[in-house]
Amino acid sequence: MQKQVSSGFVNIDQAKIFYEVAGAGTPFVMIHAGVADSRQWNNEFAYFAQWYQVIRYDIRGYGKSEPVEREFSHMSDLVSLLDSLEILEPILIMGCSMGGGLAMDFALTYPARVKALIMVDSGPNGLELDVEVPSLSKFTDAEKAFESGDLDLVAEIETQIWFDGIGRTPDQVNPTMRKLLYEMNRIALSHEAKELGKRLPNTETPAFERLESLKMPVLIIVGSHDRPYTLTAADYMKEKIKSAIKVIIEDAAHLPNMDQPQEFRSAVEKFLSSNSMGS
Repeated sequence: MQKQVSSGFVNIDQAKIFYEVAGAGTPFVMIHAGVADSRQWNNEFAYFAQWYQVIRYDIRGYGKSEPVEREFSHMSDLVSLLDSLEILEPILIMGCSMGGGLAMDFALTYPARVKALIMVDSGPNGLELDVEVPSLSKFTDAEKAFESGDLDLVAEIETQIWFDGIGRTPDQVNPTMRKLLYEMNRIALSHEAKELGKRLPNTETPAFERLESLKMPVLIIVGSHDRPYTLTAADYMKEKIKSAIKVIIEDAAHLPNMDQPQEFRSAVEKFLSSNSMGS
């Protein structure tokens, strides 16, 4: 059954942050990756709205949330958004990549406001690991293309890095989802090229130093074709966080919910139900 969706913009210090809300029950906040926008959660947004009040939004500088010439932090924006939407009860919070780092920072800063944390192909902010960096030349090529203003080429290279992943070619992945990731990242790159605003850290103390203090249930999801850093970061979190469980999604890279939506939803559902996180 299609759930009624409400959407709009929250004004935060001259920036307009786009959001969408659907469903009713326990609030379930979904935060996108740094190469995407809130449409990353198209499958999960509609699905989980059957049981939860699902909230997704475009982080400042992504999607419909235009950057402005101000100092800001993603943490402050998230808090302002939740307060504006009057989300006062404890939430379920899920983030992918950069969004996962933000979700973890929120959970560490406001533990009483978080019922459960889901980290998707992400790691704690500040964590440095001594792992190989495959396809380093692709990152270099992307930087050169950005400097030359060829944002289409940047978006394609970054789609190869983050969506195709390690050991997969473009013809081995879902073409519709790959196209969506390219389009989302292309918008983010156009915002980045404007060079507006100064991003401040979410927290003073980096998250990797405080993992043992996370007491709520934590689910760690990684795609098997993601980069070695992300896979190693998942193991690091699993070791440091007593409440954490880890799930590997095969034939998926950095955005496993877009690669394998049914398997991804099943993993999240199982985690929520096993921790009695019903609506």
